[in-house]
Amino acid sequence: MSYSSPLEARIAKKVTKAIADYSLIEDGDRVMVGLSGGKDSWALIQILDVLRKRAPIDFSLVAVTVDSGYDGYRHDLISRTCQERGWEHRIVHTEIGEVMEDLLDDNATPCSLCARFRRGVLYRLASEVGASKIALGHHLDDVVETLLLNLFFAGTLKAMPARLVSDNGAHVVVRPLVGVTESEARSYAKQQQLPIVGCCCPACGDLGLQRQRVKRLIAELEVEHPEVKSSMIRAIANVAPRHLLDRRLNPLPELRDAAHRSGAVPLPLIQR
Repeated sequence: MSYSSPLEARIAKKVTKAIADYSLIEDGDRVMVGLSGGKDSWALIQILDVLRKRAPIDFSLVAVTVDSGYDGYRHDLISRTCQERGWEHRIVHTEIGEVMEDLLDDNATPCSLCARFRRGVLYRLASEVGASKIALGHHLDDVVETLLLNLFFAGTLKAMPARLVSDNGAHVVVRPLVGVTESEARSYAKQQQLPIVGCCCPACGDLGLQRQRVKRLIAELEVEHPEVKSSMIRAIANVAPRHLLDRRLNPLPELRDAAHRSGAVPLPLIQR
């Protein structure tokens, strides 16, 4: 069984590598795909369905759509497309949009709070549908943008892991598109003739938001350094803890004294 295009083959290779490297999908898994109707979530369920038919392991897919309650959201189009393609689909209607309007100030950014609300709904639905994994459509661009957002504005050095266990240990969130660029996901969704559905939030796509500012910064850097995103994603997987300032990672006096006493490393070398 051949891939439908060189683009699909390239994305499949990247997703397969992520699955293997981070144990994202295992034999017997029931994978719940968060399907918003955006290009990324469409690309995710499409490529997972392609790989499901070719994989040496057995796993199933169920798409879940969380309707935040904004007027005009085409959840009907999402449902119809899933039905036409033979994908199991669930939809849950919420009042997340209305709740956020009550909680946020006029100039506040709703995206992160909305994401947390929707994540909570997904956790609940995962238990209802018997899912062992929750797959989200975050791609390579999301990962590197989150890294810079946290670095510039949150004072923490973290990005998005390919595999994340929830705080209570009950759910496993996976990001199979971690090695796929946003442009690849967009092109693939278009190539597969999947209908792009916006979330209908009034703030969606606002270029004044911090993430959009970071996106523009990376785009500017790419003009002179086309491999900058690839370099950043490699950096996240090539961490040198001893060269950071977090004392939880570097209890230097204790390490220096212990190493010196054992004779394993000369004292001058530890002090560098």
